[in-house]
Amino acid sequence: MLYRRLEEAALNAWPALQQMLFDGWLLRFARGYTKRANSVNALYDSRLDVAAKIAACERTYTAQGLTPVFRLTPFACPPDLDQALAQRDYRTIDHTWVMHCDLHQRALPETATAVLRHEPVHDWIRLWCGLHGAAVAQHHTHQAMLDLIPGTRLLVSLVQADSVVACGLGVLEQDYFGLFDLVTAPQQRNKGYGAALVVGMLHWARHHGASHAYLQVLRSNAAARHLYAKLGFQDEYPYWYRIPRV
Repeated sequence: MLYRRLEEAALNAWPALQQMLFDGWLLRFARGYTKRANSVNALYDSRLDVAAKIAACERTYTAQGLTPVFRLTPFACPPDLDQALAQRDYRTIDHTWVMHCDLHQRALPETATAVLRHEPVHDWIRLWCGLHGAAVAQHHTHQAMLDLIPGTRLLVSLVQADSVVACGLGVLEQDYFGLFDLVTAPQQRNKGYGAALVVGMLHWARHHGASHAYLQVLRSNAAARHLYAKLGFQDEYPYWYRIPRV
């Protein structure tokens, strides 16, 4: 089942600082940095009463000083979890598509003239924050998560005329390659640099044995979805979050 393998690879590639298993559910904690790393993931068969389990998760996240967040997929266990959360007045946010590309079946474009440069983690975080307009001091948890990645980590920037115009994170686990944290400088968008970054990363992945590539993109981000589709990615399955209504 491709979707199960993609789920596992993506969770491994974006590790939480702490996690615990609870009757087939994976509870993840990372000081509140990103919902993916601070949410309940209902992955496997569940046997306990769903209402009691939800309440137990709520207590666990509250004890950590975090809002209870549930990440849902069409194959969450049990199948009525989404409905059970809705009945407890949880609302949905951030509808997202997991997109997949078969690297054996897809001919990749040639790499562009921009240079893909490998970066040490400290330099990459600084560049990523600069492109986002974020303070490096606020991303200690982000760097700690990068340090925990168990797969082969690819931290790269895209250089054009001696300037960094984009950067991204790739994680290779067995033959699955995930793309994360892709960002292009605001003033350099719509110039093909985002595509050049992804193509360069996919060439690296295939050279290192990847046969599958995947990424996650918000359903509302039509421009990014169109770009990834042109590069051979197809919608595989959606996921979304439920959070308590305030």
